[in-house]
Amino acid sequence: MTSDLSTLRATRRAFIAGMGAVASTTLFTPAIAQARQLTIISNRGNADQRKAVEKIAADFGKAAGVTVTVNNMDHEAHKTAIRNYLVASPPDVCFWFSGQRMRSFVEKNLFEDISDLIARENWAGPMGSSMSAVTVNGKQYGLPTGGILWGLFYRQDTFDQFGLKAPETFEDFFTLAEQSKKAGLTPMTIGTKDMWTAGGWFDHMNLRVNGLEHHMDLMAGKIKYTDGSLKEVFDQWERLVKADFFSPNHTSYSWDPAAAALVQKKAAMMDLGNFIKYAFPAEDLGQVRFKPFPKMKDGVDQYEDFSVDSIHIPSGAKNKDAAKEFLAYFYKPENLGAYLAPEGNVPARSDCPVSDDPILKMSLEALKSVKGTSQFYDRDSDPDLAQAGMKGFQEFMVKPERRDQILAQIERTRARIYG
Repeated sequence: MTSDLSTLRATRRAFIAGMGAVASTTLFTPAIAQARQLTIISNRGNADQRKAVEKIAADFGKAAGVTVTVNNMDHEAHKTAIRNYLVASPPDVCFWFSGQRMRSFVEKNLFEDISDLIARENWAGPMGSSMSAVTVNGKQYGLPTGGILWGLFYRQDTFDQFGLKAPETFEDFFTLAEQSKKAGLTPMTIGTKDMWTAGGWFDHMNLRVNGLEHHMDLMAGKIKYTDGSLKEVFDQWERLVKADFFSPNHTSYSWDPAAAALVQKKAAMMDLGNFIKYAFPAEDLGQVRFKPFPKMKDGVDQYEDFSVDSIHIPSGAKNKDAAKEFLAYFYKPENLGAYLAPEGNVPARSDCPVSDDPILKMSLEALKSVKGTSQFYDRDSDPDLAQAGMKGFQEFMVKPERRDQILAQIERTRARIYG
C-alpha cells in the first residue's frame, strides 16, 4: 500500500499508493517465438520502477522466446480495476498487495496456487518470515517482493546529548518518558489525524502480548474486540497515555509533522516505517537508528508488521507456464533488487542485494530475527472494520476512560461484518 518518495509529504496512503501515469509497452522477441505470449499488469507509481519492470520483462522475453506486454496502471485506479479484470479478462501476471487484500481474492479463487514453484526454486529459506504474507491455509498464492518494516526510530546524537537509551523492555518506555520530559522532549512523537498511526501502535502491542496467531484471528473477525484477551493490551496502552508518553494534540496533525519533531530534536522516538528517512535531510541520515518494538511478555516470539507488496498469477491466466517462468526470472535476487532499488523498500528475501541506504540495512538486519509477520492494521482487516478500529484507537489515545464504549462500538462493526 508508490510515488516518487522524495516528493512525498502527504499521508502514508499517498506514500504507499503514489500516482503513476497509465502506460503500455509491448516488448517484442524474434519472430520465431511469437507463439508464446505473456501479459503483465503493473501498478507502479515510481517512474524508475516502471522502467525496471519493463527491462526485466524485456530481458526475460529475449531469453525465453516470449512476446511480453507490460501495462502499467495508475496505482489508485488499479485498486478498482483489479476487481474487474481478474474476473473478466485476467492477465498472466499482476502486481498487488499481500495479506488480507490478497486473501480476499484467494477466497474467490482468483489467484493461482504457486506453492509448487516456491518449493521447486527453494525460496522458503531466503523468504523467511515474509512467506507468511502470501500464505493461506498452508499454500502460497504469490511472491512477496518488498515492503515497509515498522518499528521505533530515533536520532543517535539526540540520545547521546541527553543520555537516553533505546527501550529493551516495555517498562523501559516509562524511564524514557521521564528522562525525555526532563530534557524538554516529547518521549514518542505521533500524529493520528489520519488514524493509521494509532493502528500501528495497536498492532505492535497486540503482537507482543498475544502473538501472531491471535492477532491474525482478530484481523479475520474470529475474535471479539470485547474479548478478555485484549485487556492487557489496552491496560498497558493506557499506562503510556496517562504517563504523557505521546505528543500532545496528536489528533491535529499527520505523520509528517510528527516526524519533523524527531528531525528537529524535539522528540526522542517515533514508531513508523522505514519511509521515515524521507523526512530527514541527507546530512542527518547517518544519525538515524532503528529499534524493534520492545518485548512485553515472556514466551511470545518476535512478530512484526511488515507491509509487503506482492506479484501474482491470476487463476484465469491463459499462459500459466510462461507466467511461472517469468516469476522465476523476476524473483532472482539481482532482478528483485533492481526492481526494489528505486523505491527503497526492504526486500522480502534475505539474499537480495541492497543499496548503501543505512536505514534499509538496519531494517533488513532486524527482519532476520523476526519469527512471523503481519501486514498492518488496515491491510489485514476488512476495510470497514479497519476504519472503525483506527477511529476507536485514536479516540482511546485521547480518552482512555471511554475504553469500554470504544471497544463495544468496534465490536458492533465486527459483528455486522462477520456475524
